[in-house]
Amino acid sequence: MKLYLFCLTLLSMLTGTLSAQQAILNIKEKGQTSISKHIYGQFAEHLGRSIYDGFYRNGEVRMDVVNALKEIKIPVLRWPGGCFADQYHWRDGIGEKMSRPKTVNTTWGMVTEDNSFGTAEFLEMCKLIGCQPYIAGNVGTGSPQEMKDWIEYLNFGGVSSLSELRAKNGHALPYKVSFWGVGNESWGCGGLMEPETYATQYKTYALFAKNYPGVLLRKIAGGANGNDYHWTEVLMKNIPAWEMWGLSFHYYTRDEETNDKHSATSFDEKEYFYFVKKALHIEDLINKHGAIMDKYDPQHKVAMVIDEWGIWVDPEPGTNPAFAYQQNSMRDALIAASTLNVFNNHADRIKMANLAQTVNVIDALLLTKGDQMIKTPTYWVFDLFKEHQDAKLLPLAITSPVYSFNNDNIPAINASASVDTAGVAHITLVNLDPKNSLTVAASLPKRYTGLSGEILHSDRFNAINTFEAPDAVKPIPFNGASLNNNQLQITLPPLSVVALTLK
Repeated sequence: MKLYLFCLTLLSMLTGTLSAQQAILNIKEKGQTSISKHIYGQFAEHLGRSIYDGFYRNGEVRMDVVNALKEIKIPVLRWPGGCFADQYHWRDGIGEKMSRPKTVNTTWGMVTEDNSFGTAEFLEMCKLIGCQPYIAGNVGTGSPQEMKDWIEYLNFGGVSSLSELRAKNGHALPYKVSFWGVGNESWGCGGLMEPETYATQYKTYALFAKNYPGVLLRKIAGGANGNDYHWTEVLMKNIPAWEMWGLSFHYYTRDEETNDKHSATSFDEKEYFYFVKKALHIEDLINKHGAIMDKYDPQHKVAMVIDEWGIWVDPEPGTNPAFAYQQNSMRDALIAASTLNVFNNHADRIKMANLAQTVNVIDALLLTKGDQMIKTPTYWVFDLFKEHQDAKLLPLAITSPVYSFNNDNIPAINASASVDTAGVAHITLVNLDPKNSLTVAASLPKRYTGLSGEILHSDRFNAINTFEAPDAVKPIPFNGASLNNNQLQITLPPLSVVALTLK
């Protein structure tokens, strides 16, 4: 199914009465494409305070974190990394906690890993949250045998030494873990491999990763770094579609061109524009990686998986720089919302994405300090967008005003839309312009009689939630839209994310 791509048209090119401050949105009838709920996945790595103090404190899973993630219906959680996955040996994290070996996290700060949070703890936490686990296997320092054994330990319900070991450790029934990553960033921290080498490694590991009764493995190949299209070409050419459920790539909104420092909270409009424009570049990557995948897989049997994404800037002053702890601002929420709109509109190919990372690391949904926990602006984006999960995509075409800065332009408005099984439509819109309210004239595929909405908004792009003021940036009811038959008029304040519901 062809998607209606966003287009940017300057006022001088328009022939109608479109104002420079007005967008035209044409929403089509639904097609057959579902927006996979797994696009709203999350990522938890043994990095800094993500696991210990984040998900896990004083030997127990944090229920405040669990409940917050349940509220936004996170569908899948990726673990144990990241770079950490390719030095993680699963047998270190099973059995009696006091007997587990202490190892060194050589990737993230040379800190001691006591392995008190291991396989059972992770899977129990996923059960509490109500999400599916996605486990990244160790290709860098592991072996096909080690990954094969981990899968058997978790998924085999019959009689074997490994299933008996699982029962001895307190879980007689198989866990039935379906999502498995075969390594992580094998072009970098996962082994410094060439794509041809990784393709061969992948096929070996995948061969011995068996489907045990009652669970079909969905194996995900470790894909490219950003715009490394050669990596995608080699893997699609050399790995048959039936051997992988998905192919990943990673993209962070970060400054890799200079050595400039970029604070998570103290930045001006120049930096705001730079990072927002860089975030929107992900659609170019999706289109180009997708075109390569289409060449070898025109029927879209292989899912595109963007299992690490988000904005990555400098850690907070006074914290361990290896722990990647950063604050989360209104800018980051606008970037997340814009990115999720892109993912939704490419739902014919993208079947999973995992924000990096869920708690206390990089583009976090939640921040903790001792027993306290706060929800970041990006958390509230996932709350506003959760109704898109598993809904049918409503393709759209949008003509947007521009947001201009220093003789450069980006579309000021982006959007996506879906309809759920009850026939309720959901539209999410973003205004990236920091100064101007913008109007949207939307044409709907049918008549609706009920309209409601919520808005996440601030007059400052660097507004944040703190432990002293946890609700500074939070959704409130939105009254800036009006409905007349199948025509919708919307006024979007500057720096805003709006979610509309039509019945």
